[in-house]
Order: sequence, then structure tokens, then C-alpha cells
Amino acid sequence: MIVIKIQTTSDAVYKKVAWRLMPVLFVSYIFAYLDRVNIGFAKLGMKEELWYTDEVFSFGAGIFFIGYFLFEIPGNILMHKIGAKIWITRIMVSWGLISALCAFSHSATTFYLLRFLLGIAEAGFFPAIILYLTYWFPQKRRASMFAFFFIAINFAGIVGSPISGWIMSTTQHSATLKSWQWLLIIEAVPSLLMGLCIPFLLTNRPDKATWLTNEEKSIISKNLDDDLQLNMEKHKKLHDVLDAFKSLKVWLFALIYFFIVIGLYGLSFWLPQIIENAITKNKLEIGFYASIPWACAAVGMILYSKHSDRKGERRWHVAIACFVSMLAFIASGFEEASAFFVLFAISIATTSLMCALSIFWSLPAMVLTGTAAAAGIALINSVGNIGGFISPEMFTWFKTHFDLGGGLMAAGVSLGLAGMITLIVVKK
Repeated sequence: MIVIKIQTTSDAVYKKVAWRLMPVLFVSYIFAYLDRVNIGFAKLGMKEELWYTDEVFSFGAGIFFIGYFLFEIPGNILMHKIGAKIWITRIMVSWGLISALCAFSHSATTFYLLRFLLGIAEAGFFPAIILYLTYWFPQKRRASMFAFFFIAINFAGIVGSPISGWIMSTTQHSATLKSWQWLLIIEAVPSLLMGLCIPFLLTNRPDKATWLTNEEKSIISKNLDDDLQLNMEKHKKLHDVLDAFKSLKVWLFALIYFFIVIGLYGLSFWLPQIIENAITKNKLEIGFYASIPWACAAVGMILYSKHSDRKGERRWHVAIACFVSMLAFIASGFEEASAFFVLFAISIATTSLMCALSIFWSLPAMVLTGTAAAAGIALINSVGNIGGFISPEMFTWFKTHFDLGGGLMAAGVSLGLAGMITLIVVKK
């Protein structure tokens, strides 16, 4: 009877924490992801600019991740030291301002510079959230929490794609700014407003939460301590910054994430173009079609992550999702495939990819703690996000020399490699 009572109390505590924190993180990441990839929709209008080419777009889309890479690790260490409230506020306000300034790109050089600065501004946001969740939730609950957080990517596609298409279509005859400029400015405003609200919405650590009772704080603390003790028995636990850099496991996690990210951003940056080529030229309709894969992924992620948490298994869940995504990407790239088969296959590829992505982040936390967790998570994310630089360049190369179907197949191969490495290097 005592065991049942403790479990019920624990469930109630984590439900309370989730309802307090996850909506804030969820909404924040929607704005972050939308400001990062809405350039894919802006591309449909930027094609009219004299300085624009596919090569300019690819390099500009990708250079974001170079700035991101350079400042990711120091940014996450700072977040660990000064707390989420100040750090996330700084990130959201600065990226909102720079995202709006991207609307005033008037040459390839200014476009590159502003995208690079946007990467610097946003550096540290994603790993800060992953690290922040480890302060609150024990391992057996993290896959579900990560999945809920990653649904923001899907929601950005579900809601953001039609909104982006609507903005582009309704402002195309504006006498002041062009439609792609209006898109970038309007979608930057929510990030600015949300950033200003963060200090009032987030709590840095459980022991600082005035909205938790002492008993609830004790439950959270005990569960996290139990995790730490269990992992120290199973793994060589990494604590310091240098531990993260010296660990082969961390670099292998970064390689897995690198191959997943190639598929993710190939899809995010090029999906509007794929739909325009295959289905419709109407920008509002493109927005609605582009929301379909993300809607499928939102449902799939929740079900799949809950299954992973229930079974307590991560390795095969990540690998199988990668392999399914690989097959679907390859199928979508066949030249003779119909337009709606392509959309169906991309929906399967997106769902599987997002399932792999959400569960993947449960793996590094098993061997990282303290400052090593801050540095290690940032290292994995920053190295992995180099795939975000390579992916648009890869798709442009295939589009120039063959067709976009070749890029989709290459993305599939990348997911297959992620699955293989997961099975080889991650212990049962």
C-alpha cells in the first residue's frame, strides 16, 4: 500500500510540473523553430530578387548553423550557471530582433550575415531546454517530456505552414514591403513578446519553485538522486566539461544526431519547394499541404515515446524509427512516384524521423551530469547541427545535377546510417 501511495503522489507531482513548465517551453520552441525555417517559405518570394539563386538560399539557410555551432557550448555552460530565466530571455529577444532584420536583406552578403547572426543569437536555446528538463524529470519520464517538447516542431509546421502561406498570399500586392519581408517581420514578433514574459513564467530549479510544496520538492530530488546513483553503477558517469570532450560516447552521440539532422532540415527547408513542384503553385495551398506530415508526426511521437517509456527501452526504438524513415525517404524520391504518394511517403518519413529525434535525447543523459551535461548536450547538438548546414547544400546539389528526389533519397541514407550507428555503439 505504501508503494502505491508513493507512486500516485509522484505521478501527481510530475503532472503538476509538466503543466506548469511544458506549455511555456512548447510555445517558445514553436517560435524558435518557425523563425529558423520560415526562410523555406520566404524562398518562394525571394526568387524574384536579382541577388537570389538556389545556391545563395542554401548557403544562407545553412550558415545559420555555423553561428549556432560556434556559440552553443559556452552558451549552455552559462545557462547551467546563471539559470534558464535570464538565459532564455536573452536568446528569445535577440533572435526575434535579428529574425525581423533578415527581412531587409538586399544582397547575398547581407543575407549571409544576418542568418549567421541569427544562429549566434539562438545558440544555446535547444540544448538549454534539454538540460533544463533533466533538472526536473527522472529518466523514466524524459522520453515523454522530450516528445511533448519536440511536438513544437510539428506544431510549427502544422500551424506555421498555413499561416506562412496565408501571409505570403495576402501581402503579395503590398505597396510597402514584399510578401517574404512581411513574413519574416510578422513571425518575429511573437518571439520578442514571449522572451519578455519568460522571467515571470519559468523557475530555474525545483528547490526554487514556490509553487511546489516541500514534500513535492523532496520527491523530485529523491528521484533524480536515485537516477544518478543507478547510472553511476551502470556507466562511468561524466561530471566535468573536459569529461564531455574526452568521451567517445559523446562524439558518437553527436554523429548519430548529425545524420538525423540532415534529414530534419532537408525536409524543413525544402518541403514547400517540393510541394510547389509536385502539387500546387498556390502559396496558401502549399501551406496546408506542408502541415500534413507534421500533423502525422505529432501523433506518432506521443504514442511512440510513451511506448518507449513504458518498456524502458531506447536503443531499438531510435534505430527502428531511423530505418522506417530511411525507407520512406527513399520511396518518396522515386521519379515515377505520383505527387500524393510523395506526400504520403514524406509523412511517414517525417513521423519516423521525429520519433527517433525525441527518444534520442534520452540517451546522452544516461552518461552525463553536472557541468558535463551542459557541455555534452551542447556539444552533441552543435556538432549534430552541422548537418543543418550540409543538408540544404546537399539538396541544392541534387536539384542542380539531378532532381529533388535525389536529395530525398540521400536524406534516407543519412537516417539509415543514424540507425546503424545507434545499434552498434549504444549498449543495451
